Amino acid sequence: MKFKSMVKKCKNAPAPISPEVYRSLTMALPGADRGKHDLVESASRDPEKDSSSYSKDNSNLAGDDSHPSSKFTTYIRDFERTLVKYNLETRGVQRVLPHESEALNWRSYLQPFFLWTSINLAAQNVTLGMLGPHIFALSFRDASLCAFFGSLIGAIGVSYIATFGPVSGNRTLVFARYVFGWYPTKLIVVLELIVLLGYSMIDLVIAGQILSAVSINGSMSIVVGIIVVAIIGWLISTFGISVFHTYQRYAYIPQLIAFSILYGVSAHNYDLSTPSQGDSRTIIGNRITFLSITLAAAITYSGGAADYFVYYPVHTPPAALFSITLVSLLCSFTFTYCIGIGLASGIAATSAYNAAYETSQGALIVAGFTESTSPGNFNTGFGKFLSVVVAIGLVGNLAPPTYSSGIDFQVLGKNFQKIPRVVWNSVGVIIYTVCALAGRDHLAEIITNFLALMGYWVIIWVGITVEEQFFFRSRYGFKLGADGLGSRRGWGQSYDWAIWNTPEKLPLGIAALTAFLVGWVGAILCMAQVWYIGPIAKVVGEHGADVE
Repeated sequence: MKFKSMVKKCKNAPAPISPEVYRSLTMALPGADRGKHDLVESASRDPEKDSSSYSKDNSNLAGDDSHPSSKFTTYIRDFERTLVKYNLETRGVQRVLPHESEALNWRSYLQPFFLWTSINLAAQNVTLGMLGPHIFALSFRDASLCAFFGSLIGAIGVSYIATFGPVSGNRTLVFARYVFGWYPTKLIVVLELIVLLGYSMIDLVIAGQILSAVSINGSMSIVVGIIVVAIIGWLISTFGISVFHTYQRYAYIPQLIAFSILYGVSAHNYDLSTPSQGDSRTIIGNRITFLSITLAAAITYSGGAADYFVYYPVHTPPAALFSITLVSLLCSFTFTYCIGIGLASGIAATSAYNAAYETSQGALIVAGFTESTSPGNFNTGFGKFLSVVVAIGLVGNLAPPTYSSGIDFQVLGKNFQKIPRVVWNSVGVIIYTVCALAGRDHLAEIITNFLALMGYWVIIWVGITVEEQFFFRSRYGFKLGADGLGSRRGWGQSYDWAIWNTPEKLPLGIAALTAFLVGWVGAILCMAQVWYIGPIAKVVGEHGADVE
């Protein structure tokens, strides 16, 4: 009888709860936070497909106990659990499922505008604008127009890529696998990591220059400023997307105030009348090259544009996200570029500006605050304070590439996914900090050579992605409604987002890789760098033109 009773109890016992049911139940609990489920991520955005790959994808996470533990992995797991305890993100490259998305409200539409504005209201773009008058001898008008249209073209690419974050739940370079395949995408990832770490290096150098310039007689070394800003950027990016978005929501405010004051106290020193220098062909070549540099500075954001919107719901209107991103990027780029163009245009006529630029580009920004001859100038005290605000504001430009680099390291393969994003973030910070310390005396050369060179591959990649969707997936990927606008029901529906981490189901990428290499051939023929000028670029002007 006892045996029969036990059998009866076993028959009446409830069936084990499947992972997807467990996840849906816990997400419905009051106070359940997203961070707790970042450690239990699956490879599918479709709940019906989750159970087949659940255990496989968990093996890619640091929190998985199926692998032998070491002191290092144990420490990382404890650190991740601490992040979860405080509702901070521990997710890496793993896909965001629809039920993990945040609700769409009016704040969701404002966030992209605040995000891109905070990123771009940075001293890095001011120093980039300085190249127009000082390096390429362009007038204020010519340089401003080139900066505007370069930013516009580049921002279109960024805005397009950003729309795939909500619909796919995948990070940007995971989405690249659907065009380039599993293995060729690794090349794209390596190039993107170079871009992210390179831009971060430039941010640190400029921050160090500014902080050094405002110290008493330059007593503070650039090295100290580099390290301070690197630590702040690491903290914001390491603690996840919620902290990142919260910071970017407000970071633009002090920057906007500081740069507006900089406009007001320095504008009378801008040279608005001197024309561009050189013969007509040289001027055309310089215009094209400066436009290419500003275009490259904008479009390189494409490599991480979708990363920041993967928690948006699937039904987020792509047209709205595209438009908000475009407007924000264009306004913020143009605003900061024009400050740099104006400051550089005054170097020839303003001795204080000339002396400051001989020290560094960051010192010229400080001079714009402190060396004004206008009546009522607050001169050194408040001007130096605002310079420090601008320097610290570079964290807003530093945090996004630091955050995305941690994810992109994981896109390199499944073995890389076993190492948490937090670790990869730290590796990236160490790399670009060391590079910034080594290259702190060569900022202008780094910008003029690095930005344009890195812009080549991003332009090619975005072009191939657009071609893939609108030419080869046009039947499903994008549909036109009666009003001529894109139907969001069709946006991205030709992609099976559940196979993001399954190499055998992804394209081989042979066609995309071939097109990418052919594009590089064209870039080599058309590039104009200090160390090389292509045969087509040589045709335009004395110094050639970067006609990428």
